[in-house]
Amino acid sequence: MELFRIKRDFPFMKHALLFNAISFITFAVAVFFLVTRGLHFSIEFTGGTLLEVETHQAADTEKVRKTIEKMGYGEIQVQNFGSSRDVMIRLPVREGEKQTEVVDKVFTELCKAEDGTVSVRQQISDKGEAISKPVCTNASQVEPIKLSRSEVVGPAVGAELAWDAAKALGFTVLGIVIYLAMRFEWKFGVAGIIANLHDIVIILGFFAFFQWEFSLAVLAAVLAVLGYSVNESVVIFDRVREAFRKYRKLDTAQVIDHAITSTMSRTIITHGSTQLVVLSMLIFGGPTLHHFAMALTIGICFGIYSSVFVAAAIAMWLGVKREDLIKGPVNKEDPDDPNAGAVV
Repeated sequence: MELFRIKRDFPFMKHALLFNAISFITFAVAVFFLVTRGLHFSIEFTGGTLLEVETHQAADTEKVRKTIEKMGYGEIQVQNFGSSRDVMIRLPVREGEKQTEVVDKVFTELCKAEDGTVSVRQQISDKGEAISKPVCTNASQVEPIKLSRSEVVGPAVGAELAWDAAKALGFTVLGIVIYLAMRFEWKFGVAGIIANLHDIVIILGFFAFFQWEFSLAVLAAVLAVLGYSVNESVVIFDRVREAFRKYRKLDTAQVIDHAITSTMSRTIITHGSTQLVVLSMLIFGGPTLHHFAMALTIGICFGIYSSVFVAAAIAMWLGVKREDLIKGPVNKEDPDDPNAGAVV
């Protein structure tokens, strides 16, 4: 499917140095902010308190968020899970305060917001131990909000999670390099992963500069961008290989120009439709999906640029040639230059 067909190849590789200079400057700025400002990690990485509460009716997450923000806990996370009545709350660690006290204070404030009062109910656990559980009731003896679960995420667990995240990113990068090298040629593998790492560092640079919270959801978005960008690179590289087979009179730069030009319609359709979905999450998804959608938005925009221009240019400078991609005999048919007689 094509929205339009371009009859003459654009000389993208003629401006390859400019494209890569822009990428290098953007990359350097992102690294600068990562080093000087660092990432603002969420409590999944730094540790904190987790509460799961169940409301009598569909939960108003915005009301819950505003109630807890008044307590001065800083950056918090409030989101639905399971059903519209279940709410998950994550609070950062606050020095000098026990986590059990944090749970009691937060639950008490949430109960007051529902015009209820808190009492303590003794229960027997599965192990036969007597435990105290706070209960919220209102004047009608209805429980407007229930404490389903509470737990503490320690800094050690957060550090382990950060290390696991780094390993996941590393294995993903390694897998992409191996895949591109096996399917095409090692020069394409190197070019593709440099372009994709360029996207990741720029996303992290934005989060460092604006001090947006870096959570597990954002990490998932970064990994998604990696796969999304490499898909675009594979399409370009496949067209390059096809053009090498078909047009023997074209040099490497002309082949790459033809490959990029011939996929422009596909790129606009694919990335445009994807971006519409991501923008919908960004605008209508609320605070829970905001940073996730923001990471995807940045990644898609820079992913188009790097996959189409940067990766192809790096492959050209690494010296990719027809013999690297075509091992068997070349098709004896030698069609004319695709630009011959074309009208701009």
